[in-house]
Amino acid sequence: METETFEATGDGLVDATGVAAHNPADAAPGLPQLDFSHFGNQIFWLVVTLVVIYLVLSRVALPRIGAILAERQGTITNDIAYAEDLKARAQDAEKAYEKALADARTQAQTIVAEARAEIQADLDEAMKRADSEIAARTAESEKAIADIRAGAMDAVKSVATDTAQALVTAMGSKPDQAAIQAAVETRMKG
Repeated sequence: METETFEATGDGLVDATGVAAHNPADAAPGLPQLDFSHFGNQIFWLVVTLVVIYLVLSRVALPRIGAILAERQGTITNDIAYAEDLKARAQDAEKAYEKALADARTQAQTIVAEARAEIQADLDEAMKRADSEIAARTAESEKAIADIRAGAMDAVKSVATDTAQALVTAMGSKPDQAAIQAAVETRMKG
């Protein structure tokens, strides 16, 4: 195996072939990106890289992103339209419910009025029957009272006549039937 030998010269290390070796002390200080001798290459590759990125973005990535955004916008628009449709349906359903409720209330009031009228008619009929029954019973009662009164008057006349005859006989006279009858009649009238 060969070994390389280096000689020290004033210009730095030189190998056996006479080519100067790279000496870190001899290199320019600073970042290699800022070395003006390499700017041409760096600018070329920068332009190539930007063109490739532009082509990839404009041909692949941006159309996909645009399609996704358009799809999302379409979905949002469809959802908003569907929500508005549901809102309109809900409002229509609410109006129908309110109309049905108003109709039901009107119908209930009609039924109540009819029931009241029917009950009132039944009540009036029952009152008429009760009044006629009461009138009939009152007439019967008045007739019975009149009969009782007449019977009582006859009984009073008979008792008064018998008592007057007994008094007249007890006083020692002979009773005059016509005079006793006239006296009892006069007394009964008032």
